[in-house]
Amino acid sequence: MIKLTARQQQVLDFIRSALEETGFPPTRAEIAAELGFKSPNAAEEHLKALARKGAIEIMPGASRGLRIIEEQQPGLPIVGRVAAGEPILAQEHIEEYCEIPPSFFRPQADYLLEVHGDSMKDIGIQDGDYIAVHKAETARNGEVIVARVDNEVTVKRYEKKRSQIFLYPENENYQPIEVDLREQEFAIEGLYVGVIRRH
Repeated sequence: MIKLTARQQQVLDFIRSALEETGFPPTRAEIAAELGFKSPNAAEEHLKALARKGAIEIMPGASRGLRIIEEQQPGLPIVGRVAAGEPILAQEHIEEYCEIPPSFFRPQADYLLEVHGDSMKDIGIQDGDYIAVHKAETARNGEVIVARVDNEVTVKRYEKKRSQIFLYPENENYQPIEVDLREQEFAIEGLYVGVIRRH
């Protein structure tokens, strides 16, 4: 499994988009300009790292001598702690990329989110695990969701009763979170579709 840093994934994504749009890979100077590197040499270092990891092949002597190794998948972003009020997939929250294909999950995952705490341990989600999340704005009662309550992100089992939302933990040591939609901000960020243990 190839693991890329967020910056390496950005470089790879730009190479892929240039190939799709023009039919040619970008030059080092184009990569540097697109991603804000100070010089083409900085882009070269990222390209060498991608080549070492088996994501691309560099053809010596050609300014556009890059080839994406086709087995490479775009990868799922791994999101760590989410700052209050910030979008989950804001660049500063993405710690790295994991080369598990999104289609490994049903429905397919859009990102992996690090879990903090043990409030869902009774369904096998432990502190430090990564859950696979399918982006969605709605959910059915009983589904496990990633929710945002007053700008804080949480993972709980969802139930809606009129203007009340109940977010249930899967650990008897925790109490349900009650949300009054008339007074509190609430949004569904996605559906839980799987878990990956990292330890």
